[in-house]
Amino acid sequence: MPARSLSRVLPALGLGLLLTAGLSGCGQAPWATGLTSSTPTATFSVAPIIPVINDLATGSTTRNLKAGDVTLAVNYWSTLNIGEWTPAANKPISFSLIGTLGTDDGQAVYLSRVGVVASVKGPSGPLTAPPASVDQASIAPGYLIKTPYSYSQTFILPAVDPAATSITLAFTYEVLVQSTPTSAAFAKSTASDEITVALTPAE
Repeated sequence: MPARSLSRVLPALGLGLLLTAGLSGCGQAPWATGLTSSTPTATFSVAPIIPVINDLATGSTTRNLKAGDVTLAVNYWSTLNIGEWTPAANKPISFSLIGTLGTDDGQAVYLSRVGVVASVKGPSGPLTAPPASVDQASIAPGYLIKTPYSYSQTFILPAVDPAATSITLAFTYEVLVQSTPTSAAFAKSTASDEITVALTPAE
């Protein structure tokens, strides 16, 4: 090749080498690698499921309550199948009790009054409750409940709010005990109890 032509080729060749070196120093082109992006991950919070208490789940329940020196053995049940305790149903709650004295010198034991206050709950909190039920003894000083005698009663709970999921029944028992076996004086004491019954949602 003539010297003149070679002098033209060498500068061009040098320029090509410089361009190649320049490109290799810049690293990979953006299109040569996969695009990465951060996608937000959705998070969900699950509210804990709080089971509804049902003290009559087996059909009945018993309690031993203290009213001063008297022990009350109380049994609760319903003549209506618990699965049929819906908000709209009339719900009978039955109970019986018998009393025993801790220090028994022959005194009589009487039940002078029993009251039941209902509270109704739904998924969002308290709901309107039915009126209280009361049995005030119609004889003085009250109903004899010392063993072997007992007291039995049934109260009917009316329909409640359709959203109701449970009913809690607060019982109050007022008891009178003779001061002596022949005395007309009585000592009064009170026992309290609560039971909760789950309601079956209406279909």
